[in-house]
Amino acid sequence: MRIGFLCNPIAGMGGRVGLKGTDGKVDEARARGAQPRAPDRARRALNALAERAPDATILAWGDPMGASLVRAAGFDPEVLGSPDDEETAAADTRRAAVAFREADADLVLFVGGDGTAADVAEALEGSSVPMLGVPAGVKVYSSVFGVSPEDAAYVAATFERTERREVMDIDEDDYREGEVHPELRAVAHVPVAEQLQSGKQMGGGSVESLAEGVADDVRARPETTWVLGPGSTVGEVKETLGFEGSPIGVDVYRDGEVVALDAAEREILDALGEDNVIVVTPIGGQGFVFGRGNPQLSPDVIRECDLEIVASRDKLDDLRVLRVDTDDPELDEALRGWVKVRVGRFERRMMKIV
Repeated sequence: MRIGFLCNPIAGMGGRVGLKGTDGKVDEARARGAQPRAPDRARRALNALAERAPDATILAWGDPMGASLVRAAGFDPEVLGSPDDEETAAADTRRAAVAFREADADLVLFVGGDGTAADVAEALEGSSVPMLGVPAGVKVYSSVFGVSPEDAAYVAATFERTERREVMDIDEDDYREGEVHPELRAVAHVPVAEQLQSGKQMGGGSVESLAEGVADDVRARPETTWVLGPGSTVGEVKETLGFEGSPIGVDVYRDGEVVALDAAEREILDALGEDNVIVVTPIGGQGFVFGRGNPQLSPDVIRECDLEIVASRDKLDDLRVLRVDTDDPELDEALRGWVKVRVGRFERRMMKIV
């Protein structure tokens, strides 16, 4: 295995001295007595990696971006370059990631926060090289990080497949003023593993990203009939598609047009085609996907459609399981089991229908 390793040496410095981030605040952080956090996090990850994969080939970037840390962990790295100045910048991160990609790295393992993640993702865009973060920033909103440095090392040494995950970032000046508006910066290939943290998108940002993902699918499949259920989450999808849907009703959409608005069961059945998808969101606090608030989605309708469940992360965090009560016990039984719930533009979370 060939792992490209880089460390953003200033990541997280502003946190303990109350700056809520380091972007544009490195000098002030140092003046307040801030100590580097990222190198210690890097050491922990590298030491754990050496235990798990001692024969791995490590591609590194010159100090202070990790080469000596790699050597200290017992590896003999291939150093592909170094920063232009002692004070590193985002451009150095991007240059390192590009070099790792061109050197056929199987994974880029980086130490930093969301800004570092965005820079690595930008450099890897268009390639299939996966990335994985060792969390060291003040804010870590993206879902491309291990839960801990040791978890990141475990994932790096053992992963077998990847999935697309979201890289989020926020404006730190706004953050310091108490405003949190996560924005999607990139979508990256990331190892599939339980030891990865979920993204920390908040409020409308998460639902907006989710809605964009569903709308992307709708636009890519003009021949498909989309049965859009009630609720504010699916309402955001309708708004993203450019129409004002019925907030507590079911709307039917196909090929850029609203086929039926606030439709009853019969209207829905009449509007269906050969390829149909129901998009629904569970009821908050209860978890019902069918049987509460959407009786128009009858067993006959459900049987004619594929199912896309969407929900914000906050909603799912409050739900242990999902439920169905369609008035058809056989259909209820068929629906039970593990399902993927879309929680972001590309990300999904496994939930169980009981």
